[in-house]
Amino acid sequence: MTLTDPEAEPPQRAEISPGNGTIPDLTPPVPTLRERVRMLLIGKAKDPLAPDVFRHVSLVAFLAWVGLGSDGLSSSCYGPEEAFLALGSHTFLALVLAALMAVTVFVISASYSQIIELFPTGGGGYLVATKLLGRYPGLVAGSALLVDYVLTITISVASGADAIFSFLPLAYQPYKLWAAALAIGILIVLNLRGVKESVTVLVPIFLVFLLTHIVVIVYGLAIHLDTAATVIADSFHESQASLKELGMFGMGLILLRAYSLGGGTYTGIEAVSNGLPILREPRVETGKRTMVYMSMSLAFTASGLLLAYLLAQVEAQAGKTLNASLIASLVQGWNVGAVPLGTTFFLVTLLSEGAILFVAAQTGFLDGPRVLANMALDSWVPRRFYQLSERLVTQDGVVLMGGAALALLFFTGGDVRILVVLYSINVFLTFSLSQLGMSRHWWQARARDPAWHKHLWINGTGLVLTTGILIATVSIKFSAGGWVTVVLTSAVVGLCLYINYHYHEVEKALHQLDEVLLEVPLPEEPAMVPARDPNAPTAVFFVNGFNGLGIHSVLAVPRSFGTHFKNFVFVSVGVIDSSRFKGREEIDNLRRQTEENLERYVHFVKRQGAYAEYWYALGTDPIDELEHLAYEVAQRFPRSVFFAGKLVFQQEGFWHKVLHNQAAFTLQRRLQFAGLQMMVLPIRAMPERRA
Repeated sequence: MTLTDPEAEPPQRAEISPGNGTIPDLTPPVPTLRERVRMLLIGKAKDPLAPDVFRHVSLVAFLAWVGLGSDGLSSSCYGPEEAFLALGSHTFLALVLAALMAVTVFVISASYSQIIELFPTGGGGYLVATKLLGRYPGLVAGSALLVDYVLTITISVASGADAIFSFLPLAYQPYKLWAAALAIGILIVLNLRGVKESVTVLVPIFLVFLLTHIVVIVYGLAIHLDTAATVIADSFHESQASLKELGMFGMGLILLRAYSLGGGTYTGIEAVSNGLPILREPRVETGKRTMVYMSMSLAFTASGLLLAYLLAQVEAQAGKTLNASLIASLVQGWNVGAVPLGTTFFLVTLLSEGAILFVAAQTGFLDGPRVLANMALDSWVPRRFYQLSERLVTQDGVVLMGGAALALLFFTGGDVRILVVLYSINVFLTFSLSQLGMSRHWWQARARDPAWHKHLWINGTGLVLTTGILIATVSIKFSAGGWVTVVLTSAVVGLCLYINYHYHEVEKALHQLDEVLLEVPLPEEPAMVPARDPNAPTAVFFVNGFNGLGIHSVLAVPRSFGTHFKNFVFVSVGVIDSSRFKGREEIDNLRRQTEENLERYVHFVKRQGAYAEYWYALGTDPIDELEHLAYEVAQRFPRSVFFAGKLVFQQEGFWHKVLHNQAAFTLQRRLQFAGLQMMVLPIRAMPERRA
């Protein structure tokens, strides 16, 4: 059976394939109140096997620009301002700074376009550092990105709340923190509904921000064209005087400080390479087109605002941002009769700045779970983080990113001054590792790639720029609180190392089990295998791949029950997780691999002279799929007893439940209440080490 509607029910169920026979129709159970509330908030399940499912959940370049580019574009609300104010009285350097900003944006974007080409399946900074520099540099890059994406969510929402509440009376200030928390909660729900759904809702905010700021920049430059020559000439004379007073080195330091303090402008450029799996096919072309949209809009907005500050000679005012001062000076006299058009435009523009910051938090929700999923595949974090929900999103990753952002929001009281100190260090650490890895790759590929020098020049330039900003940012922000970011990132690295060590020890034990049991000598194939007897006692095994764990379960049943069972049925689910949900070819490979593994179990049992068959399903939730299969197998074989192997530890605690799924016990509980018998066969993983 195949469901073609991406919103079809039943949840997670996509396909069931028995070894033979037909599938009886089952009446789905009545949803509980909890399930009805969840469906209302999250929506109906999507079928991962529907022919057009990838088109329904993927993003075209424009939507990717909204969802992944909003973080970078929103930084124009504070990045250019920080850089301009850092110039002090040397505002003439804004001309050079504007050019530097535009060049930096285009260089970093071009270097990440090369990353997209080299890593078309996505992964961004984590995958680049892992593949090109090694596991441990990859771990540092991934950990830095995770902390940075949590900070992206927190600082974006906190800044947006500041902007919105600046229009409200002071009496409403006590509610600002709770409003920010509510915004994060809404974003969590939106992202649990699906990637495309969460982005589509935010498109109007993105467009209003973009259009109003195009008007501000174009109009701000146009009305000062007559004085531009004078301002530039004055800037030139000021630079001559400053050069005599400070020297080239002193002016360079001022420019470097302003350039590094404006480094927040470039955060978010890496988002497309991290989020490549959610883009519409052909992903590489869509990703590169998105990078063009992002780089052009960010360079225009950031550099344009800097030039507008200079030409309008905007000065810092208490309680006002430079953008607010600039816009207020531009819209004076914008009245059509009694209609205060200028005031309306001023309010709409500033409100859009507050709102775009909420949209920018979306980058953390889109890319943070992707980084977690890639790290889970390498066993750095619990493996549940690469599993997809019924809405085809990495649900655990979304919840973790949102939960961590909420914790950080309350811990800092939503104080943007504290959060901004913690921000941007990690993203430039990842930038630098990515550029270093790519530079190393092009140098090693110089013998086989005739264009290696061009690629190396782009990534090498990116390495110099991002490393310079990283060093300057750490120097300036470390003692002011940036050390907290270093401590947080180090703690994440340490936790990942422990998790990886635990999984490595378990895998060693399982490998030993495989070596012993997969080499069990089989008897000669019997001349005749017994026919299926549906009314005979039947042992049904839930298995996950052909391995020592499954063979151990199969051999344990005859040892305990002798020749009682006449039929052996193997049931498995090909889990469609984030590593598989990349295209139809991957799904087909999963189906073929699942069948091959089950056929090996059937062959193993038939060589023992017993009847065997297999059933399988493809889906996102293995427990729901196995439960559904169990009901159908039980209808075919009324005298069924179900078995599943489970790793056990000598001293099992909460941590083991986090790192290892409890599918066997969950399934046993469900089947017991449905009147079906199931036994969990314990398998000792390894002895606990005592301190």
